[in-house]
Amino acid sequence: MAANAHHDFFKASQTAIGDLELRRKLEMATGRHLDHVAAMRAEFPSFDAERDIARQIKQEAIARLDDLLIELKEKLEANGCKVFVASDAAMARSYIVELARVRGVKKVVKGKSMTTEEIELNPALEEAGIDAVETDLGEYIVQLRGEKPSHIITPAIHLSKEDIGKTFSDRLSVPYTAQPEQLTALARERLRAMFLTAEMGITGVNFAIAETGTLVLVENEGNGRMSSTLPEILVAIMGIEKVIPRLDDLPHFLEILARSATGQKLTCYTNFINGPRRDGDLDGPSEVHVLMLDNGRSRILADTVLREALYCVRCGACLNVCPVYRRIGGHAYGATYSGPIGAVISPNFFGSAAAQLPFASTLCGACRDICPVKINIPRLLLHMRWKENLGLGAPQVTFSRHGAKARSGIGRIARLASRPWLMRLMLKAGAVLARPFAREGYLKWVPGPFASWTRERDFPALRGH
Repeated sequence: MAANAHHDFFKASQTAIGDLELRRKLEMATGRHLDHVAAMRAEFPSFDAERDIARQIKQEAIARLDDLLIELKEKLEANGCKVFVASDAAMARSYIVELARVRGVKKVVKGKSMTTEEIELNPALEEAGIDAVETDLGEYIVQLRGEKPSHIITPAIHLSKEDIGKTFSDRLSVPYTAQPEQLTALARERLRAMFLTAEMGITGVNFAIAETGTLVLVENEGNGRMSSTLPEILVAIMGIEKVIPRLDDLPHFLEILARSATGQKLTCYTNFINGPRRDGDLDGPSEVHVLMLDNGRSRILADTVLREALYCVRCGACLNVCPVYRRIGGHAYGATYSGPIGAVISPNFFGSAAAQLPFASTLCGACRDICPVKINIPRLLLHMRWKENLGLGAPQVTFSRHGAKARSGIGRIARLASRPWLMRLMLKAGAVLARPFAREGYLKWVPGPFASWTRERDFPALRGH
């Protein structure tokens, strides 16, 4: 489910916000993340300076993305990697499935990768008769449940340990336990055999260094390292925005990524992949395939305002702090990428299936404040709303249910605002007419163009001055 074409965000959010147990789980988990992040920031005085440097590096990288991708491709191929550039999800899926078919692959182990979720790789592998197993613990849990990740970095954030215990008991036929240590041991036991028998490993890429042709994977469980070294074939999938210019740039991102994502000083594992196994190497794959994915990223790049979204390092911090996400969770968004950054990038990746998401924000600015590369997400959301309301959105990104009405309404408001005397007169008349219906300063229902507002919330009573 890269994005469900029939998904209605607003209906899904109504259902989710009524789930008090879900809200409790989300508040606990995201609150714990935020406490850890605050503690790490407090003990690292250089954090904001590192944020500025990282932002400058990403700004430079995105500004000359085409040159860096050419350089990266050349260096990767010189290191013995095979590089394939996919313009869209279908092309990416086709390449990987055909590679597995030609090599006779029957079992795949996958390190954590939201990009593989984006291209809907697992269903394609399953249809081809290939057993693909998620090896990140959170991804493994939601795969067992037949669900999609609810968060960029903590896929099972919507579940309690009791939920997970029941899932393991039902799906793995083991005695029920809600002890995290025992649940982890059960998963480790099952997954270890998968690593030893899989012919192909598939991982994401956190950073790709153009200068050296190096892929960098950061993780906490070791499953990324196992997926990328034990199978004979490795496929690493990266969005084209993951490239950075120089090896010396990397430490600036490592200083801020884990601190923003999980409140750690550094992730437990930082993996560097420079190519396939060489003579004398004790382990590593004999083939490394690097798939560079566009899938709407060049569309974002072409917009001089929206291109800032490509600075994102996928830390998930904006989800943890977002008042909308913290109450409804990721599944309500109906797209691979949820939360504030998902509301920006998903419509550009998935088109009209994610069209409602730019309107799914309070614009409070908390996401901007916590972002490790200082992406001004509220500005980007407003920009997308503005483009749609003026009819300037990309052809495949349409808000047809709202767009025409919004443009008509904005035109009427603009004409009214150009006549201040008329606006004052209408406000006074409206205040008088609405006074009998106001309760404690609010109106429960307003007719006309504001009716949509009062379906979801109360409207402040007009003061008339």
